[in-house]
Order: sequence, then structure tokens, then C-alpha cells
Amino acid sequence: MSAPSPSNLITFADVSRFYGEVLGVNRVSLVVPPGVTSLVGPNGSGKSTLMNLMTGLIRPTQGEIRVCGARPDHPEELCRLVGYCAQFEAVPKGLTGFQFIYSYLLLHGFGADECARRAREAIERAGMGAAAGRPVAAYSKGMRQRIKLAQAMAHSPSVLVLDEPLNGLDPMARAESIALFREWGDQGRHVILSSHVLHDVDRISDRVILLSHGYVVAEGEIQGVRSEVKEQPMQILVRCDRPRELAARLFSHDHLMEAKIQGDGRNLLVRTTDADRLYLLLNQVVLETGLEIETVAPADDDVNSVYQYLIGAEGGTT
Repeated sequence: MSAPSPSNLITFADVSRFYGEVLGVNRVSLVVPPGVTSLVGPNGSGKSTLMNLMTGLIRPTQGEIRVCGARPDHPEELCRLVGYCAQFEAVPKGLTGFQFIYSYLLLHGFGADECARRAREAIERAGMGAAAGRPVAAYSKGMRQRIKLAQAMAHSPSVLVLDEPLNGLDPMARAESIALFREWGDQGRHVILSSHVLHDVDRISDRVILLSHGYVVAEGEIQGVRSEVKEQPMQILVRCDRPRELAARLFSHDHLMEAKIQGDGRNLLVRTTDADRLYLLLNQVVLETGLEIETVAPADDDVNSVYQYLIGAEGGTT
């Protein structure tokens, strides 16, 4: 596969945004390839500011942004490329779901027949066909989320920016939306989303960007991001036939911080400051003792664990 070209990358070059003296984001430099990218961080971390910057809703105080080659301060070009689903909505009163999508497609410059076709297709893809003729004002929270998603993707943009798109969805609608995001990303487009439902972030994402206090503290594939949080011990789950004997052997090494037997008595949860040394030590123990190990796997190699390391005692979940 050929490397992505600047025309299908989202780039931030030394971007800062201040609201008066309040920091939004500071010195952000990112290169985001196509696929599904999740923004993760506590309240006030800068997620919404990043989204507003890449959709052209606000301008950077300094630095430069390109969205698939387009500058956010060129709205006509940008709006052809980007679909935006905000966390909050303000739908004109009295519009049905179909009219809501249709009216925005008219603003994109499509003809009447094309608007009608695209509106119907987007509504069906979002699972809202049965409610298309009902007023949006009468929709439930989950239905409003899905009709906003339909509006964001109706003009077939290269980039979908989705702020908490899974809020208010029932399990079936959540699964359908996740499948849609994955499909969109697999087509070589961008899906940029924020979500506080972190096990869903694990399922959806090709990449994550972790933010704290306006700074990008880590970014990349989740396994790579976890390796960047070097000051945090890593948890490894070892399933074997003699976990007590294994724990006794491991405790003689200074990189081991804790070992707990769990579950049915065959699981040993180990906390270590050096996972590579632990893996080598396990090999040595097996050769010396004949201990039978069934599985060895990271127990915290996911977004939730990295997120908890990131926020520490700050709290906050969105």
C-alpha cells in the first residue's frame, strides 16, 4: 500500500488556540492518516477545540491546519470535504427528518432530485427510514443522534467529525453506528470522533489521540500509545498450572511490583515496570521448572487503562 499523500491527511503544524488568556490547545503537531481516529481526554482537555479547528468553526491563534489539502479558513472548499455531527443540536422547528437532510443538501448546491436521492440514502444508512417523515422535534435523543449523523454524511464527505456520536443510542443503534464508522474508515476516509464510552473506542479506533490540559500527550495505535506511558507499571495476566510457584520466582526481581492470584486460582496478575524483562524471565522459569503456561497477555493494553493513567486523580469522563 502506498503512503498517504498530503491530499488525504489531516495535519496540524504547531497549532495553538487561546480564548483570551484561557488555553484551548497548545503547540499541537499531528499528522492523521485515513481511518478511524478517537480523541480521548477529560473535560477541558482540548477535544472540542481540535474538532472546531479542523471544521473551521474557530481559527488557530497560531500555526497551520490542512484537512485533506484544504485550509479551514476556506469554508467553501472545506465544507465539501467535511461532515460534522455536533454533540448538541439546534434543528429548525417543524422540519421532518427528510426535510432536515434535504435542506442542507440544497445548501451544498445539489439539484432537487439529487438532494432527494442523497437524503433518502443517508437516512436509510443511519437506520432512520421509518421516521423520515416525522418532525425531528418529536425524536428521542438517540433518533436525533442518528439523524444528525445522516446529515453529516449525506454529501459523501472525505472527513466525518463526530462529537460524542454514540450518546443516547440503544445497543442495536450503537452497534450499527460503530459498523458504519468502521465501514467509512475502511473506505479510506477519515472518521474523527470523541467518545467517553472507552470500550467502544477500543472497538472502533485505528488510532487514538490522548489530550490533557490542551496538550497532546500521546497519539498513535493503542499499543504504541500504551508503550509511551512509561512511568506507569504494566499489568500482565499469566495463566499457568502453578501460579504460586511462579509468583515466588518472580518476586526475586526488582522490576516486579505486585503479583495476585485471581479467578479460578490459575491466573496470576503481575504488575511490572519492565514488561520485556518479565517476558524473558517467564521463558527462563518455564525452562528451569517445567511450569506450564497457557497464556500471557497484557491486562491493560486498552484505551480505558491509558485514559486512567492520563487523567490520574483529575476525574471526568467526557
